[in-house]
Amino acid sequence: MIGYTTFGTNDFEKAKTFYDAVLSELGGKRGMTVEDRMQFWANDAGMPMFGVCKPYDDKTATSGNGSMIALFAASHALVDKTHAAALAAGGADEGAPGLRGDAFYGAYFRDLDGNKICVFNM
Repeated sequence: MIGYTTFGTNDFEKAKTFYDAVLSELGGKRGMTVEDRMQFWANDAGMPMFGVCKPYDDKTATSGNGSMIALFAASHALVDKTHAAALAAGGADEGAPGLRGDAFYGAYFRDLDGNKICVFNM
């Protein structure tokens, strides 16, 4: 049902570099680009996309309190690898990889603009 999600960014070039590193761990590749304002990544054509964008109102991009997106990983090892890539690319740790409950294995981090992301496997 989800077509795409976006996070605003205050440094478009740094955000693209950050997400190139993080999303490549999950098989994400750069896809559609909209002018010099928006960049999307996806696993395959026709699949849901994730993007970063400069806010269209030209105001400062901010992270939402309680807002988060979750990215599916095919294995626990891939959760670990993606979380490590996010931290190596300058992201902030929000919860180390581990089992939460009986079947949910996840890790949490914030991107360079403070947006919270979970990478998980079930």
